[in-house]
Amino acid sequence: MDIGLFDYELPEKLIAQYPAPERDASRLLVVDRATGATEDRFFSDLPQYLRAGDVLVFNDSRVVKARLIGEKEGTGARIELFLVKRLSVGGASRGAEHEEWETLARPARRLHIGDRVFFGAEGGPFAPGDAARPPLAAEVTGKTDDGFVHVRFHCEGVFLEALERLGHIPLPPYIRRGDEASDAERYQTVYAAAPGSAAAPTAGLHFTENLLGRLRGKGVETVFVTLHVGLGTFRPVQTDAIEDHKMHTEPYRISEDARLRINRAKSDGRRVICVGTTSVRALESASVWDHEGGRYIPGCRAYGDTDIFIYPGGRKFFMADGLITNFHLPKSTLLMLVSAFAGREKTLEVYGEAIRKGYRFFSYGDAMLIL
Repeated sequence: MDIGLFDYELPEKLIAQYPAPERDASRLLVVDRATGATEDRFFSDLPQYLRAGDVLVFNDSRVVKARLIGEKEGTGARIELFLVKRLSVGGASRGAEHEEWETLARPARRLHIGDRVFFGAEGGPFAPGDAARPPLAAEVTGKTDDGFVHVRFHCEGVFLEALERLGHIPLPPYIRRGDEASDAERYQTVYAAAPGSAAAPTAGLHFTENLLGRLRGKGVETVFVTLHVGLGTFRPVQTDAIEDHKMHTEPYRISEDARLRINRAKSDGRRVICVGTTSVRALESASVWDHEGGRYIPGCRAYGDTDIFIYPGGRKFFMADGLITNFHLPKSTLLMLVSAFAGREKTLEVYGEAIRKGYRFFSYGDAMLIL
């Protein structure tokens, strides 16, 4: 299938640079897959479209401050590291922690195996032994053929605490501004729990504690899975035929409680509605054929790495009966997943409608509910 089939024209003014004033004040375009009908609502109206017994599946991954700016040891060259995927966690010794990460580096050509980069209080260098801030250093351990740089972080103290202090919120490049204090809250879901994502599972950004309470009060179940968002979700497709695209792997985990609750809903014929494409990818990655029950269920593969790629004409959906999602970039794997769920022509038709009506697009933009 040609990549051009997933292209569309988007006025730049519709790319949201900031979130809506209130999370659930964003707009919601409701799409009925059976009839093709659409409705314009606000996200706070979501409970009107769900019923008792529905199961909402959320991705509870927490965004880490994955963008670090520092200086190369010996030269003072400015180096930016973008953390993509945790590779290993070393044991703490003498109050220090060690973690190895796959990163994107700018400029990567300046880095060689054995080089070290230092990070300080304001994203710049630090003085080794400075008692005011815990030093953080990254040592280059490898470079891959596809452009990634592997580094081992050395931290005096807790690594995630140092990252929280020294890093920046990894806003996507189409948000043409630096991260601000408010992004630390708004580029994070209210239910985020498991640190590890390099980008937010953005469909969940619209939920508030009040809205979650209203849904639960109506009898809607809420289930949480974890998929740490990395380049597997957002890396551009660079092949003309989408079938030739290879997804980057991302780690996921589904608890036994979540698995049992989702299985029970599917067995009862109740709807499982995924909040975001990452929740879809976690559930579909874990699904296995139940020979006794004659259906797919979230199976024994309750954790691992996934490179699942869902596109029209490819892998079918076995777990998701509904989808809440934002509006995605042209030619992206996210748009392809939505197109597989709702139909390519219908998806692009709805996107065209959203553009005409002035919906806001991408991470801080508005949402769709597809049932």
